[in-house]
Parts: sequence; C-alpha cells; structure tokens
Amino acid sequence: MSATENSKFGLTSKILIGMGAGILLGLILRNLFPGNEFVQDYITEGVLHIVGTIFIASLKMLVVPLVFVSLVCGTCSLSEPSKLGRLGGKTLAFYLFTTAIALTVAILTAVAIHPGSASLASQSMEYVAKEAPSLANVLINIVPSNPVKAMTEGNMLQIILFAVIFGFAIAHIGERGKRVAALFEDLNEVIMRVVTLVMQLAPYGVFALMGKLALSLGTETFGSVVKYFFVVLGVLLLHGFVVYPVLLKLFSGLSPFTFIRKMRDVQLFAFSTASSNATLPVTIETAEHRLGADNKVASFTLPLGATINMDGTAIMQGVATVFIAQVYGIGLSITDYVTVVVTATLASIGTAGVPGVGLIMLAMVLNQVGLPVEGIALIIGVDRLLDMVRTAVNVTGDTVATLVIAKSEGEFDEQVFNDTQAGKTSGSFDREVHKAGR
Repeated sequence: MSATENSKFGLTSKILIGMGAGILLGLILRNLFPGNEFVQDYITEGVLHIVGTIFIASLKMLVVPLVFVSLVCGTCSLSEPSKLGRLGGKTLAFYLFTTAIALTVAILTAVAIHPGSASLASQSMEYVAKEAPSLANVLINIVPSNPVKAMTEGNMLQIILFAVIFGFAIAHIGERGKRVAALFEDLNEVIMRVVTLVMQLAPYGVFALMGKLALSLGTETFGSVVKYFFVVLGVLLLHGFVVYPVLLKLFSGLSPFTFIRKMRDVQLFAFSTASSNATLPVTIETAEHRLGADNKVASFTLPLGATINMDGTAIMQGVATVFIAQVYGIGLSITDYVTVVVTATLASIGTAGVPGVGLIMLAMVLNQVGLPVEGIALIIGVDRLLDMVRTAVNVTGDTVATLVIAKSEGEFDEQVFNDTQAGKTSGSFDREVHKAGR
C-alpha cells in the first residue's frame, strides 16, 4: 500500500476497524466452534491474549515516566506557591462536584426505573470482596516513604505528590533549576515521541482485546440483569454526552461539539483498555496538542483525574446499590442515599484507574448502608462491558476539567481548540504514526 493510500485512514478509523473486526472474528468463532478447545487454548487465550496483553503493557510502560516527567515540567513552571495551590483546589473541587452529580443522577434514575427484582435474591450468589482501604489509610498512603518504590509499584497518588514537590523545588533554585527543567523538557519530548510509536500497535491491540471479549463473554449473563445493565449504560451516556458538554459550555464557553469530535481517540482507547491509567498517554497528548490545554495544567489535572476522578465508577456504584437493595427487598432511607453519595464520592479518591476496581469500592459502599455484599455476584457478569464504558466517561470528565481549569487560569490556546487540523501537523497520532511507519 502506498503512503497516499495509507494516509486515507486516520488512527480513529483504524481503531474502529480493528474493534469491529475483533468483535466479528470473536462472534464467528464462537458460533462456528462453540466450546472448541483449540479456539479456547490457542486463539482466545493464545494469540488474542498475547497481543492484547502486549498492547496494554506497552501503554502501562509509559504511565509512570510520563506522569512523573510531565508533572515535573508543569510544576516547575509554576513558581508561585499560590498558583499551585489554586490549581490543586480548583481541580479537586471540580472532580468532587462532577462525582456528586453523577451519583445523584444515578440514584434518582435507579429509584425511578426500579431495575431490581426481589425474585433474583433466591438465586445462589457468592462474591468474596477484597477489603477496601479506609479513608485514613488512603490519606496516609498519599505520602511516599520511598519514591522509587512508589514508581515501581505504580502508586499514582504518591508519584503525583513527589513530582509536585520535586518540580516546585526545581523552580526555586535559580539557574541550576533552569538547567534541570530544560533536561526534563527534553525528556518529555522523548516520552511523547515514544507514545506516538506505541500508537502503531493500537489497531492490532484493540482487535485482540475485542476479539477475546467477544469469545469469552457469555450471553447468558445478560438474562436476569439486562434492566440494570441498560440503566447504568443510559446514565453513563447521559453523563458523558450531556452533563459534561453542558458543564464545559457553562464554565468555559467552549464548543461541546468540537470537544466531542476531538475526544474520539481517547474515548476509544479508554473503552478498549478499561483503564484510565493505560489511556493516560493518549489523554495528555490529546489535551495538549488537539484541545489547546497548556502542559502546566494538563500535566497536573490529568494524572490526578486518572487517580481520583471516577464519575463512571460512581454511577455504577449508585445504580448497583439501589439495584441490590431492591433485589433483597431492603428499603433505603434518604439518609442512606446521602451516605451512599458521600461514601462513594470519597471512595473515588485513591481508587486505582485499572479494570474492575469499581467492584472493590462498591463492596465498601454496600457495607456502609448495611446491604449484602453477596449481591455483587448478580452484576459481575456484565461489569466488564460497563467497565469499558465508564472508563471512557472517566477520561472524558478528566479532560473537561482540564479545559475548564486551563481556561480559568489563562493557560489555554483557544485557537488550537477551534482548529480542526490542530495536532495533525505537529505531534498528532495520525501524522506521527504515519511518519514512524515509513
């Protein structure tokens, strides 16, 4: 294929093709060879598993160096302590505000639609929940006793705190600090180039992930919880495509349509990986080069958002709590609903941006209002699909917050935001991947 022909397909198109082809392959193999050991051992758990795992690993490989270097670059340019404090306060307030909205809408919708049926409680259900960390431990664990250990373990809150302190120190040691800052700026450029190279794997990784999902997810899991599934899905789509665009327009005056159009790559990556952290390199690249947010803001708000801003997870927890209460015939008072909102909002702080973690936090929320944790077994079958959607919602919320805060701080290039070709001539995935592939 010539370079001209190859350029007809941008990254988004390639990912969509890979996603559709993966699902199609999975469904064909599933229907033609049901229960076939060769398909299970050599295709599902063989080729597709290997390619999908390599893709996820290649993204996760970049997360720690990207967050640390990018955040140091952003922080060392904020020489005023008051500006750093203001940025942190705005970010935290916006994230908690949107999470509270998400939970409230989710609970009200679940109460109105009433997805739970008491007859389901008679089914055999068992779910052993991992112990959720207490709020005290979350706060204590923010401070790293060993920054190197925090990086090897991927502890994002500890990495963020150390990077902020490190960058702040660089900004206050004069000329020597400027030399160190220049080194980190160069390192940041190198890491961003590595991101564009890794993006070459994206269509193939997405193909493998979706193919394996189509082969392994049983259709029978949708039987008893189909109403729950569509309630959660509906609220997630409402939050992602109505609430966020309205907040973006209200707080920044920016066009929601331009935002949604430029967010497609990020949302597709988030949907495919079901991990906010794995999607982080793509989110940062898009926010800076496609949407016009300055690195000073994006390098701070996006890693923090991938760690503490879990609106999609909060929506699942709100609907699931009401659903499980209805299944077991347990009435919840207004106080219980308020407790769910407060607990789930606070629980989002310190929740890792990895697949499936929402179920662990849901167990904590259920315990707070006296609901049986065993009820999670009812929804665990469809949680993987919902996890993919809510991750796309999470990264959308992170990016909205970044644009709103960047605009309020005067660290935003509206010309880049409005330019449909922005990022496609310098630093964009489509052009850079094409160059790297030649």
